[in-house]
Amino acid sequence: MIIDKLYGRVKERGFVCVGLDTDISYIPEYIKKDGTVRDWVFRFNQGIIDATKDIVAVYKLQIAYYEALGLEGLKAYADTLKYLKANNLLSIADIKRGDISATAKMYAKAHFQGEFEADFITLNPYMGFDSIEPYEEYLASEKKGIFILLRTSNPGAQDIEYKMVGDEYLYYHVGDALVEIGKSYIGECGYSALGLVVGGTYSEEAEEIRTRYKNSFFLIPGYGAQGAKTEDIRKYLNDFNGGIVNSSRGIITAWKKQEDKEENFAYHARNAVLKMRGDIFG
Repeated sequence: MIIDKLYGRVKERGFVCVGLDTDISYIPEYIKKDGTVRDWVFRFNQGIIDATKDIVAVYKLQIAYYEALGLEGLKAYADTLKYLKANNLLSIADIKRGDISATAKMYAKAHFQGEFEADFITLNPYMGFDSIEPYEEYLASEKKGIFILLRTSNPGAQDIEYKMVGDEYLYYHVGDALVEIGKSYIGECGYSALGLVVGGTYSEEAEEIRTRYKNSFFLIPGYGAQGAKTEDIRKYLNDFNGGIVNSSRGIITAWKKQEDKEENFAYHARNAVLKMRGDIFG
């Protein structure tokens, strides 16, 4: 099952998830001297991947960065996913889709098959649980997984996710329902292929969330640019597994903070991953 594979990767290579949120401004000028936008983005991503693949569990591509570049960007997106698969590396397509079931069926087909195929995708459940159903056939195949928004890392999480429903926050009601759905897709590692996105920037409920959703594998954004504290992130992990911690800009733009040749961008990305691991391990 795909969740067992991810669990194994975390055990072997650590809990870091590198976010390939590649903006043109992040790419060294020497890469942009020839070729197309598609070439530039892929070469940059390839350099990051090759330099970090032995110390990273999974790579997450935020599709908006590629969509913003038009067709050339989407081709680079597909190229990167294909490269990850060819190297037996795991991918998350960060698409955050949420729509009626008929449309959701097409989204599932688009991102679990064909040119945009990924191992995991992200979803938004706040349109209703019937928007999740079309993805379940892929979970049942044991070859694909999903991460669904539970409690996010942005300040606006307070606007909806923290609304009180009865005597609990809305996100707990959502999480409880998702856990019930996910019980059908639990792997040998004890975690479900239906995982949860849990932002690391709010620490007050960390221990309760981890205990309450003990069979849920977490995708944890917020480290680095968004300011999540390492001691809080540790609370969402179980013996440094059971979750992956994402960092995007902090890793892929690490070279910009160094007085070094831009050709060494991938070397500095690797060092950023190692520093992140050390910070969280404590």
